[in-house]
Amino acid sequence: MTHESTTPVKLALILAAAIALSACDSAQEQKAAAEAAAAAQAAAKEQKAQEIGKQFDAQYAQHNWVLARAHGEELVVMHPDSPVTARIRAQYEEAKAKAEEAREQQRMASLWEYQSIAVKGGSQLSAAIYSKKPIDTGFGTAQPVRLIFRDHPEWGRSSYLVLENGDFDCYGGCKVRVTLDDKAPKMMAASRPKTDEAIAMFIEDERALWRRAQGAKALAITFPVKAGGTRTAVFETGGLDSTKLPKWN
Repeated sequence: MTHESTTPVKLALILAAAIALSACDSAQEQKAAAEAAAAAQAAAKEQKAQEIGKQFDAQYAQHNWVLARAHGEELVVMHPDSPVTARIRAQYEEAKAKAEEAREQQRMASLWEYQSIAVKGGSQLSAAIYSKKPIDTGFGTAQPVRLIFRDHPEWGRSSYLVLENGDFDCYGGCKVRVTLDDKAPKMMAASRPKTDEAIAMFIEDERALWRRAQGAKALAITFPVKAGGTRTAVFETGGLDSTKLPKWN
């Protein structure tokens, strides 16, 4: 009787053990599958990092700093732990700096306006730029000052400032102070023509001023005004394209 009564119990225990073993195997299989999936995902991510790294290398080699920076940034943000990111880190920092320099150079270049106008005897060429900030000359609203370099077939080469309002105090001739970046200022002769057609003042040594404009990121000119005292106009000249006025070089 005892043997017969315990047989179902044993069968139940064996069945439970089998179910437990099956569940354990299933859990291990799920864990293994999850680990395999994670490994595959990591491998795919690293492969992507390798591809971006190759794109970075190509753009860096070509000195295409903007695209090199973009690829490097993608690696740093999306793949911070990749060996590729560690490898290109220093070059990425260089590309960032170079890209910023290029952006700044483009910005300064866009500040210049070049014109070629047909006139008697040929073409009048000019390069013009507005001051970084408007200037209060003592008459009305503050307005930007314009610096112009001009090459005229009849009148020759000249450099001059133009005001939108107010006037220069330089009819009998005067001196203006010209400063390049943070260098020591230089005094230069200037004169205001006796005409009402434009509020202009010529800076006599136009070639010297042209050279200074080429060699500086910022050119500051301090000039006397009719309202009294002096004013200083700062021009971001670093983007000047000297080929636009070839005779000046």
